[in-house]
Amino acid sequence: MMMQFYKEKILSPGQLKRLSEHKYSCTSASLLDSYLQPWWDWLVSKVPLWLAPNLITIVGLVINIATTLILVYYSPDAKAEPPRWACFLCALGLFIYQSLDSIDGKQARRTGSSSPLGELFDHGCDSVSTVFVALSACIAVQLGHYPNWMFFQCFCAMTLFYCAHWQSYVSGSLKFGKIDVTEAQFTIISIHLTSAIFGPEIWMTELPLIGTELKVVSLWCTVGIAILLAQSSLSVILGGGVGKNGSTVAGTSVLSPIIPFSLVVVPAYIIYRKSADQVYQNHPALYILSFGMVAAKVTNRLVVAHMTKNEMEYLDTALIGPCMLFLNQYFNFYFDEYYVLWLCFIWVAFDFLKYSSQVCLEICNHLKIMLFRIPYSNDSDKNGTNRLQRTKSTKKHH
Repeated sequence: MMMQFYKEKILSPGQLKRLSEHKYSCTSASLLDSYLQPWWDWLVSKVPLWLAPNLITIVGLVINIATTLILVYYSPDAKAEPPRWACFLCALGLFIYQSLDSIDGKQARRTGSSSPLGELFDHGCDSVSTVFVALSACIAVQLGHYPNWMFFQCFCAMTLFYCAHWQSYVSGSLKFGKIDVTEAQFTIISIHLTSAIFGPEIWMTELPLIGTELKVVSLWCTVGIAILLAQSSLSVILGGGVGKNGSTVAGTSVLSPIIPFSLVVVPAYIIYRKSADQVYQNHPALYILSFGMVAAKVTNRLVVAHMTKNEMEYLDTALIGPCMLFLNQYFNFYFDEYYVLWLCFIWVAFDFLKYSSQVCLEICNHLKIMLFRIPYSNDSDKNGTNRLQRTKSTKKHH
């Protein structure tokens, strides 16, 4: 019934066929992952076998978004000091999301419910989480006092996430370095805990000798890490793809994905600089979330293009949102920019949810699976019971 709501399908039969044949490929050299594996293994062992992996992922994302929005409520301009408890809550929310995001794949293998949809759903949630995590870190250190740095920080996070999937589109495999997503997440957890324990004002402390605020030093470290990650991704992208004549998995130019993302970042910067009412400086959280949702959708389309081995289209309906702001500026700010920004956010959020839900429904129909449920037969129920019994038996012997 829900599929009838959409007039046109997003994925063609050929794309769905290639997606069903897609095999997940990932390599990781993360420093923290090896230390966290025992925690993840223990955690997934406590998860009921009937709990669908995608449900685990979405619960973690909802918690992460909710805790970040509390922070945004108290400091929408990223200048006001948020309460310490809100910073602690944000740290806890990110830790829960990181833990649940790390066990959804384990749960899928444990229950025999692995599918290409699970990979796509996981990356889709990560694309949204990246926006909220970057924004929460900026609010925790009150980076609104440095709007240029805040813009760079948030869009740098979105760009690095996009580049990770860009290199996957080129090489056919998702690769994580020694310092990557897990390390970045725990660094931001540390930032929130520092704000919670010592108060957000700690980041305003001027360090002796160098005469620079603590928050600026942390930004320098972020820039250094970003350069290393970008260099790693670019070396893979420019090194040539696995397709014919060094092309992508879809047989397209390895540089083609730069165009769709440029259509997000470049307008975001131009609109920010040309605003008469300083809409970004006064409402940075809403501005970042608006363009962040556009970036998340473009990233999801890149993931879909990779998994279906299909060419990625340059234009997107989500760009209508930024166009509203651009046209309002072109016609001498006929409407109040703040209200246009809200309209932009509502549109891009709706467009992202519409696209994501439709893609998930099309894949579910094709693979004959359910998004948030594991359809167990009597045999699989018995197998699940047997697995639990074997686990309990092993524990007793030990």
